[in-house]
Amino acid sequence: MTPRAQLLTHSYWPERTAPQRRWERLVGSLRQDGWAVDVVTPAVNLHHTPEEVRGQGRFRIRPTQGPTGERLHRTPYILLRNSRAGRFASDLASAVLMVPRALGAPKPDLVIATVPALPTICAGWLVSRCRRVPLVVDMRDAWPELAREAGVKAGVLGMLMESAVVSVQRRAELVVTVTEGFGQRLRERGVSRVETISNGVALDQVPQLDHRTRAPGQLRIAYLGNHGESQALERIITAVAMIPRPGESSSGAGLDVTLRLIGSGTRKDQLRRIAAEAGALESGAVEFFDPVHGEEIWEHYRWADTALVSLRTDWASFAWTVPSKTFELLGLGKHITAAVTGEAAWVLGHAPNVSFLSGDSEEIAATLTQLAADPDSTPVDRRGRDWVAEYADLPGLGRRYAALLRKLLQEHTR
Repeated sequence: MTPRAQLLTHSYWPERTAPQRRWERLVGSLRQDGWAVDVVTPAVNLHHTPEEVRGQGRFRIRPTQGPTGERLHRTPYILLRNSRAGRFASDLASAVLMVPRALGAPKPDLVIATVPALPTICAGWLVSRCRRVPLVVDMRDAWPELAREAGVKAGVLGMLMESAVVSVQRRAELVVTVTEGFGQRLRERGVSRVETISNGVALDQVPQLDHRTRAPGQLRIAYLGNHGESQALERIITAVAMIPRPGESSSGAGLDVTLRLIGSGTRKDQLRRIAAEAGALESGAVEFFDPVHGEEIWEHYRWADTALVSLRTDWASFAWTVPSKTFELLGLGKHITAAVTGEAAWVLGHAPNVSFLSGDSEEIAATLTQLAADPDSTPVDRRGRDWVAEYADLPGLGRRYAALLRKLLQEHTR
């Protein structure tokens, strides 16, 4: 008999997001393993979806087919303000709509609910209990610790949501984390069944890029990703603005250091203001671009000498967080400039061409100055890609996930 899984997620194909990339490939692996899969997800967010494929992700009453034969059950997407509160309200509305949509789909043998949209796992718990099947909670982020460190004003609704999330984590038949550190944190909190399957990347979709020949004094830095509070990009912008450009110093010498920021997020307007006030927009030291997809991603990385990955280093939960972008950058083979700690730093340590940033903006500026002065300081190296191929290639992770779900199903049906 064909096993059937039902996935509840706030982002799926044809969107272009980190959760979508993870789950589109994991669903593909489940299909290859012989599973029938139903995906319950909102209609696409236009901000995260290339214009030419938006029609494939619009809301429909009837289920449609996904890229590997899975069945997609869409709910309407309620787009509210692009703010922390607005996103939470949108996620909450989507989770409420997911419940009847999921209960109207064929009965699954197990339910998978994934964050970072916290209300989704509460919807998953309700559906799994109504169906009397096991629940798998896929925790991509360190919730609810991350919310506390972000200084989220809980209020009654926030406190109820945090309590609900912790309760669901403890009651789920299986919780899957993407880092060992957060897995251990959950065990200490009383979650009995925890497994770790890391983030990763599909290497067959990641090209190997060549090194750009540059003169001493030049440095191009590219950041592609979210422009939010978690990334602390303001310290990088400030550091780049501190570095004298040609003609700005008393000696007339200077460094041609350019930071290119590509993406969107709740802090993007504020980051623009910081760059403008520092004179970095007028000088060309900092450039902003809208989100891109497909080949345009690689064109930005080809432009760059080094790729930036950045997380706040003053929030403890980020010691247990490895951005999915980390594995993509390792796969490219490009030099990486990293402002991270904990497990993310450990992962990046498997590539020899990584420079770590630490300290305040002045210290970061000093490190970037050293990189700019030496053209040989940002080499291309494929050893990071080799490590990803062995430990973080999504097809391999998908096979592990499929085996884990089959084991859970066998235990539950005994």
